[in-house]
Amino acid sequence: MNQDHPNISIATKWFNAFNEHSLENLLSLYHDEAQHYSPKLKIRQPETNGLVTGKAALRAWWQDAFDRLPTLNYIPTTLTANDDRVFMEYTRKVANEADMLVAEVLEINDGMIVASRVYHG
Repeated sequence: MNQDHPNISIATKWFNAFNEHSLENLLSLYHDEAQHYSPKLKIRQPETNGLVTGKAALRAWWQDAFDRLPTLNYIPTTLTANDDRVFMEYTRKVANEADMLVAEVLEINDGMIVASRVYHG
């Protein structure tokens, strides 16, 4: 893995923003019309079918997560990048919940995340 790849830097900033619960820093990494898919979205907001588009929807989704889960923290285990994607594996940690292994793909165009997709059981 090339730790110097620019997309690894974006992923590192993503983890830092998430773990600091810094919504503005997190959103600054995303294109205005970015799409995000998550199985958790599908469960908590069934009308989305798991997919939201745009920063307003991302803001609402992540603000809700940060409010509900004040101890939410991600520990990265694998970051693999190419010119337009980063594959990330990490452990989701929340107090009083079992750890969850997660994989996520960030699609990147011109230094901005244009899409993200979460995978977990």
